Amino acid sequence: MEYMQAPAASSQGNILCCTCGVPIPPNPANMCVACLRTQVDISEGIPKQVTVHFCKQCERYLQHPTTWMQCALESRELLTLCLKKLKSSMSKVRLIDAGFLWTEPHSKRIKIKLTIQKEVMNGAILQQVFVVEFVIQYQMCDDCHRVEAKDFWKAVVQVRQKTIHKKTFYYLEQLILKHKLHQNALNIKEIHEGIDFYYGSKQHAQKMVDFLQCTVPCRSKTSQRLISHDIHSNTYNYKSTYSIEIVPVCKDTVVCLPPRLAQSLGNMGQICVCIRVTSTIHLIDPRTLQIAEVDGNTYWRNPFNSLCSPRQLEEFIVMDVDVIRDQKLGAGAGIRSTKHTMAEVWVQKTSEMDTSQQYHCRTFLGHLLNIGDLVMGYDFANSNVNDDYLNKMNPHHLPDVVLIKKSYDRSRRAKRRNWKLQEMARDREGMDTDDERQYQDFLEDLEEDEALRKNVNIYRDASKIPVESDTDDDGAPRISLMEMLEELSLTDATGAEGADMMTE
Repeated sequence: MEYMQAPAASSQGNILCCTCGVPIPPNPANMCVACLRTQVDISEGIPKQVTVHFCKQCERYLQHPTTWMQCALESRELLTLCLKKLKSSMSKVRLIDAGFLWTEPHSKRIKIKLTIQKEVMNGAILQQVFVVEFVIQYQMCDDCHRVEAKDFWKAVVQVRQKTIHKKTFYYLEQLILKHKLHQNALNIKEIHEGIDFYYGSKQHAQKMVDFLQCTVPCRSKTSQRLISHDIHSNTYNYKSTYSIEIVPVCKDTVVCLPPRLAQSLGNMGQICVCIRVTSTIHLIDPRTLQIAEVDGNTYWRNPFNSLCSPRQLEEFIVMDVDVIRDQKLGAGAGIRSTKHTMAEVWVQKTSEMDTSQQYHCRTFLGHLLNIGDLVMGYDFANSNVNDDYLNKMNPHHLPDVVLIKKSYDRSRRAKRRNWKLQEMARDREGMDTDDERQYQDFLEDLEEDEALRKNVNIYRDASKIPVESDTDDDGAPRISLMEMLEELSLTDATGAEGADMMTE
């Protein structure tokens, strides 16, 4: 057996560093890394401290020249923004790695560790790691400047309704809060018969107008005023005004329809009660239980007004109730309500209990009324109403009393109410002393009408504990806990306001 000798492996020899004499592997510079770094600094020209501008109001960072970006701490977007500030000074080196170093969140400092490479003497590639510190300086962005000024605006949406009661505005406020359309407004000002929304851009105002046209029956007008004109760049600066007029009909009001409109709605009676105002006007005929919906376009083609306002409601006591079943309607009749029951009732005013004067009428509240109940209604027999359509009607077809809703003890309902609504922050001018009573009426409407409150966010009031007793159950409608939302607060996550987050 013969042994074969393997060829000897070639090994690379070491050389001495030309500066310090330390044995090193051969390289184009013939210098060790330590000596090479003393001779060449590849991070030269790259600033070690850079300023970053941050807006405290909207929590955005400025990206040169005029763009503001929303970035979370130690996010990819923030790292990109910081590296763009070093892009011009890093054109001669190659970026290998970049990452955040931990700093205190309130230190107004952002530290990034960079790893770069560069070709130095005789083609040698040197790699270096260093830290760049970014100092955060506060600067208010243009959008927040306009918000803080509160007088600077480019578009205003003026919402008006020529009625005494504000039920439609309270409902509209909850819709705006639910869809968060108030966040883009610079200022919200409440004035007589309406409310104004000021915006910094025309697009936000147009979005608000489109929302209003989809949620309430209304009509709009647009106008604009020239503020300035640059003849060199041919640019114009306008202030736009959007006027929104909501139909002057509120919930729980009595209206007299034009004869042509009443005929087109299924030959229903001219005297109707408005039971709800959403994107359309919901009407019911108290004599036949016919229901109809009138949209904004139909209303403005055939306008009609409210005969009475909620302030003119009077309290009656029910003396007798006779439910009417299987009433036959004439040819061409429209849809009848299945949620109401027709009844003939005899009522007497609570202010005239010492007399024998009683009134007979038909009502759609037969499913709620019993003998001895209190009910709110309008007294047409002793009132003077000026309306063109009402004056042309046959006096024998006019009802003496129109009943609107069953009456409950208001103070008892307020004590049991364990929920609340959110409100928009707005400037109030010319406030009426009757606003609190109108707001309580709107809260009672939410309790009574399930279809109305399905579009409203209702929050559980943890600070209010309802008092329950056997004598308090008067049959008043309530809102169940299933329909309520939990209001989010900082104390839910931290345990106390301003405290640190607790972790296991």
